[in-house]
Amino acid sequence: MNLNELRDNEGSRYRKKRLGRGIGSGKGKTSGKGVKGQKAREGVSLNGFEGGQLPLYRRLPKRGFKNIFRKVYAPVNLGAVEKAFAEGKIDAGVTVTEAVLKIAGLVGTGKYAGVRILGEGELSRAVTFEVSGASASAVAAVEKAGGSVKVLAPKAAEASAS
Repeated sequence: MNLNELRDNEGSRYRKKRLGRGIGSGKGKTSGKGVKGQKAREGVSLNGFEGGQLPLYRRLPKRGFKNIFRKVYAPVNLGAVEKAFAEGKIDAGVTVTEAVLKIAGLVGTGKYAGVRILGEGELSRAVTFEVSGASASAVAAVEKAGGSVKVLAPKAAEASAS
């Protein structure tokens, strides 16, 4: 075998269609797009269009309710807080607030109304929490370890109260 005998495997290189190169090419003139009309033009977006008939997505009934005022809280488990203490991301004597949890990297970047402590995992030290919410199991576990949980008032209620 010589260098001049090297070839690609059959079918390994796709040959692109050469459109608009004369009637003899089979893809000349209209380039395989038929004759005139919206679909022969560039930038067509007809997804869901049914030719003027009421589309299926409009014929089906609406279901459910989406509350636009819903508050989403960032969940933080006690096990993650304990791990952050062990890694030195949170100082031992400090009150654990939402800002402290965010700096420690336990709260993701998103539009959260606050932080809610959940009871997954164990705490080995007395910790004081000041957060927007806590589950009953989390409060029990924190108090068992000798700490306390202070649930803050919602931000909207604070603004309207003053």
